[in-house]
Amino acid sequence: MSDLSDLGAASEIRFVLDGREVGARPGETLLEVADREGVSIPRLCAKDGLESVGNCRSCMVEIDGERVLAASCCRQPQPGMKVHSASPRARKAQQLVIELLQSDLPETSFTRHNEVDDWAGKLGVGKPRFAPRPAVAPDLSHAGIAVNMDACIQCTRCLRACRDAQGNDVIGLAFRGGHAQIVFDMDDAMGASTCVGCGECVQACPTGALSPAAGAALPVPDRSVDSLCPYCGVGCQLTYHVKDERILFVEGRDGPANHGRLCVKGRYGFDYVRHPQRLTRPLIRRAGMPKGTAVDPAHPLAVFREASWDEALALAGGTLARLRDTHGPQALAGFGSAKGSNEEAYLFQKLVRLGFGSNNVDHCTRLCHASSVAALLEGIGSGAVSNPVMDVLQAEVVIVIGANPTVNHPVAATWIKNAVERGTRLIVMDPRRSELARIAHRTLLFKPDTDVALLNAMMHTIVEEGLVDAAFIAERTEGYAALAENVRGYSPEAMAPICGIPAETIRETARLYARSRASMILWGMGISQHVHGTDNARCLIALALMTGQIGRPGTGLHPLRGQNNVQGASDAGLIPMMYPDYQRVDDAVVRARFARAWGVPAAQLDARPGLTVVEVMRAIDAGQVRGMYIMGENPAMSDPDADHARHALASLEMLVVQDLFLTETAALADVVLPASAFAEKTGSFTNTDRTVQLGRQVLAPPGDARPDLWIVIEMARRLGLDWSHYGAVEGDGEAAVARVFDEMRHTMPSIGGITWARLRAEHAVTYPCEAEGDPGEPVVFVDRFPTASGRARFVPADIIPADERPDAEYPLVLITGRQLEHWHTGSMTRRSGVLDAIEPDPVAMLHPLDLAALGAAPGDAVTLQSRRGSVTLYARADDSSPRGTVFVAFCWFEAAINKLTNPALDPVAKIPEFKYCAVRVLKAGASDRDSLAA
Repeated sequence: MSDLSDLGAASEIRFVLDGREVGARPGETLLEVADREGVSIPRLCAKDGLESVGNCRSCMVEIDGERVLAASCCRQPQPGMKVHSASPRARKAQQLVIELLQSDLPETSFTRHNEVDDWAGKLGVGKPRFAPRPAVAPDLSHAGIAVNMDACIQCTRCLRACRDAQGNDVIGLAFRGGHAQIVFDMDDAMGASTCVGCGECVQACPTGALSPAAGAALPVPDRSVDSLCPYCGVGCQLTYHVKDERILFVEGRDGPANHGRLCVKGRYGFDYVRHPQRLTRPLIRRAGMPKGTAVDPAHPLAVFREASWDEALALAGGTLARLRDTHGPQALAGFGSAKGSNEEAYLFQKLVRLGFGSNNVDHCTRLCHASSVAALLEGIGSGAVSNPVMDVLQAEVVIVIGANPTVNHPVAATWIKNAVERGTRLIVMDPRRSELARIAHRTLLFKPDTDVALLNAMMHTIVEEGLVDAAFIAERTEGYAALAENVRGYSPEAMAPICGIPAETIRETARLYARSRASMILWGMGISQHVHGTDNARCLIALALMTGQIGRPGTGLHPLRGQNNVQGASDAGLIPMMYPDYQRVDDAVVRARFARAWGVPAAQLDARPGLTVVEVMRAIDAGQVRGMYIMGENPAMSDPDADHARHALASLEMLVVQDLFLTETAALADVVLPASAFAEKTGSFTNTDRTVQLGRQVLAPPGDARPDLWIVIEMARRLGLDWSHYGAVEGDGEAAVARVFDEMRHTMPSIGGITWARLRAEHAVTYPCEAEGDPGEPVVFVDRFPTASGRARFVPADIIPADERPDAEYPLVLITGRQLEHWHTGSMTRRSGVLDAIEPDPVAMLHPLDLAALGAAPGDAVTLQSRRGSVTLYARADDSSPRGTVFVAFCWFEAAINKLTNPALDPVAKIPEFKYCAVRVLKAGASDRDSLAA
């Protein structure tokens, strides 16, 4: 008897399977019931998560009273039906199909582990009697995926994985009859197609027709380790397959955010961990070697010398302690990492607050979503998302504004595509046309820097037309009257010339959002990285509040977090004005609470908010900050006005950098400490959905590199802190990690109910989870907001222009961001073979007409100049960029675009204006082209 305890008896369908009465849920197929009942039926085209199509015919079963066999993957049971999965007739059909398909497979390395052979063995099918088909030349045009069509059985799993799961629409089935074949786009080579390299087709393929490009040379793994993807904030769960301490390949697994899906970075961006440029010994700058000296990451010993850990730690920690004791706590600052674990972030901020004696600690959230967090804390009392990404599947309307999920959060984008396929109306709002515009119900390509004008015009419409949720406003908010009065002056007709969107389009968009049963807003750094980033986010919050589109499934506010653990690092207190769980450092009650938890007098904790990322650089210039400890961040690439940042870092009396490679920041250091990669540590990580997940150690760090947690604890010891109670960080370090996590949860109410044992057992728990046994809350603000009054707050916003506008000298607008294949400053992905092969050269994306006006062609070298610096890149024609703009990713070390960006700050969140500065573009001269080629 099957376990259908969660199903009412009236809904259960009773039928007979292989002589035994079983039950089925409505909508279940015969194959799904058989799997649950432990009945083995072959299948090749059927796969969990993909629509069943029944075209391989290997899952045929016999049904009493029916003339022909039925495909069990498509057929649903009926009451009283009698099904035979292994009758002589059914079994013979299954065996013959498998034998015919097996005859089509060449006996090669890429087919040595395939599902056809597996089923042949289970069904007792011997060597095929039928002649093989002619060989087909392989397609090896893609850096990550090999195509061997002579192993294709046309099960169409790859097609459905590409079309239905990922929503990329690259793979199709072309031609007819015996000429039918799988094709990419218009029968292009895979490397020349619009394939984004997600590898979903490879993971779906049952035969090896689609396989990793290195597949023929891959040995059989000797172990597999379940862990997480180290890149974006989606937090995909995956499995590393390992042989002889080398990661061979990666597969997605069924995590709450990805359900087996991955993107090109998660699938292929793993080999950086064993790149030849990995740091394996501590380094100390050679005496007399000036900072700023060019250094090749492949040859660090030209500028540095190797040292023992004792010598390096003594110099690093001892010098920082001396600077603290001589010049006071404000003379030191620390940057932690959004790529490290929660435990590492927690200990790092604790080290700065206790070992340095100040709150001068920050990380890359300051450069990403600081303005979103500031507005959310101000308006609704919480800096995290209200609903998970997956809630787009329950929304009627989804707004994606200032974000490009297909590039920055590709797996999240697949759920948006799936939602649209189900009928959700997607509204894309951005100056640049993203891939999602192809499927959007409305696309609003507004002028850069006019977010507030557009959003206030939408709110004007909602107020004017009576589309507000009056009951929600009265019961759960405050400050609405001031907001309504403010937007009176922002009619769509008045704002249309400013933002470039027709008034009627603004009104239609506002009506769609306000009237739907469930509307959800997702945004990215196109909202946050402005001097008015906080105001942009305030407007989005007000939209949700005035329409009651929050606190229910399919509604809410979701700032898509960038790095894999930027949410967790912020939660853990790696920000200068907050202790863990966003508890203010200038609140005496909070300081007393942390003083008790950390066993120090309350007077020892600094009551002043610390300096933010850009403020630290300015404080170095002013002689205030003299020493820094940077763990896993690369401000020499990621900070605005990067030349200024590099000059500031080079002028420090002591710069300690803890990293995997000799990054642009590490090249300026006095001491470099070789750290552990993501796959070399165990720890917890919190994704954009507020889900705390467990990352597992896959490999040991190479050479004499050490776990980051060990390094932080040892640095703390050199600063006078005794943290021996955490224990030795040995092996995978889990025992010490668990002790740190336990301390965290006792200082952070939001995760108080998550024990390490539970995390190990469940792998993922969503907060808030305040008491042990609580299930966690994916959707929050259901009944009240976490503010003193329990109400959310409207905050009006007015138009504030960008700090630097185009003019005759610098007539274009520079927009920075990321590219699909590369991440952040490129220190990992540009050392990943497949990713760098797909996108190897720095590119500037310009509208084709702007490129033509320049007298340049795609592929020509162009030089971008701002008032702060210049870089030379290759031009790429890109009609997604509006005329008058140029888009460049900030991952190119040879063309560091942040040399050009403006360090002007949002006055509230202190986030720089990465999304807007004035530049000019020139066709590069011969010397610039030669320099770029070198």
